[in-house]
Amino acid sequence: MLQRAGMLRRKIRLTREYLYRKGLEGKQRLLYEKKRKIREALEEGKPIPTELRNEEAALREEIDLEDENTAVPRSHIDDEYANASQRDPKILLTTSRDPSAPLIQFAKELKLVFPNAQQMNRGGQVISEIIETCRAHDFTDVVLVHEHRGVPDGLIISHLPFGPTAYFQLLNVVTRHDIKDKKTMGTMPQVYPHLILNNFTTKLGERTANILKHLFPVPKQDTKRIITFANQSDYISFRHHTYEKHRGPKSVELKEVGPRFELRLFKIKLGTVDQNEAQTEWVIRPYMNTAKKQKFMGD
Repeated sequence: MLQRAGMLRRKIRLTREYLYRKGLEGKQRLLYEKKRKIREALEEGKPIPTELRNEEAALREEIDLEDENTAVPRSHIDDEYANASQRDPKILLTTSRDPSAPLIQFAKELKLVFPNAQQMNRGGQVISEIIETCRAHDFTDVVLVHEHRGVPDGLIISHLPFGPTAYFQLLNVVTRHDIKDKKTMGTMPQVYPHLILNNFTTKLGERTANILKHLFPVPKQDTKRIITFANQSDYISFRHHTYEKHRGPKSVELKEVGPRFELRLFKIKLGTVDQNEAQTEWVIRPYMNTAKKQKFMGD
């Protein structure tokens, strides 16, 4: 009981710190713009803007003390993955309630796709209980897979402890189990994979790529396993391969390992999946589907 109370106090303290940092962003951005204007005026030999003359001395003193790490203000988005490089991701994978056999099979294969993933039978647990348990056991992400009439149709990635949460539509799922010709498939490797993230060029694309890449630890240089997330017209194709160099570096043989599927992002929230009140960072709107030429994540 005392341990649970201590964990609750720690969660409240960390949440307050996160919200405090997020609340400072507006003030920091305003201060950054003031210093930028003074810096530009000094570099170009122009007079200091009239509205900043009363603050010039204090701002110039701050500019003199800055370096490359402190000149640009950090955002809450930086803080979300601030500790990601310090330890490998630890992922909990689960499904919607009463999963069908195809969904269970797909979840088993996803567990092997993500290194350091653990699969949990959902049972009667509610999302808030799952998130709380994962926070207590230092999980970095929760991945939930949903279905409609036995067909996997949704993937949710919720980063812990404070978010973000990305919601994807799942399309064209083909599991290893569905492939008839087993000889053409490679065996499912357990090594950490190299990642290929293609055509995530916009701000939203970079944000999405950042969420996806932090599900995977840093691989060894000689790893022969490759996972690809390729964006085309806002549909992200997932492919999983191994390769061999049988006749030297110029002869590369690719083998698809599976599974394969497409993802389509439709929402990003700034909180975890159990926080209904969390702010929505981006969501696709009905009118966006009619804007055929507009691409949100890449070229």
